[in-house]
Amino acid sequence: MIKFRSLFVAPVLATFAFAGSAQAHTKLISSSPAANSTVAKPGKVVLNFNERVVAAFVKTELMMTGMPGMADHPPMKMAGYTTAMSKDGKIVTLLMKKALPAGSYMLKWSAAGADTHRMEGSFLFIVR
Repeated sequence: MIKFRSLFVAPVLATFAFAGSAQAHTKLISSSPAANSTVAKPGKVVLNFNERVVAAFVKTELMMTGMPGMADHPPMKMAGYTTAMSKDGKIVTLLMKKALPAGSYMLKWSAAGADTHRMEGSFLFIVR
């Protein structure tokens, strides 16, 4: 009877252990500029994740979605920035060659941690 119980309990415990680790996906916990904020001309954008991200799986796309004085400004991909990671791998910094000009922006990101499950998101901010 004890042997039967051990054979039953071990797979059940393994299932719970796997389920817990499978749900620990990469999440953006904060950013600077913060989502939906209005800031002075930043020279960098900082993304702070809940876990170490794998550099090869980090992708960012910064788009200017609006410009003062232009009612129908089409989205414009911003180039000219480099990306750096912190030593602990939880912070990704986009370093601008020049401060961002006034306008509205959308940052799209995707990243994966050790589980290699790619997560993605986006947020808006305004530069005055």
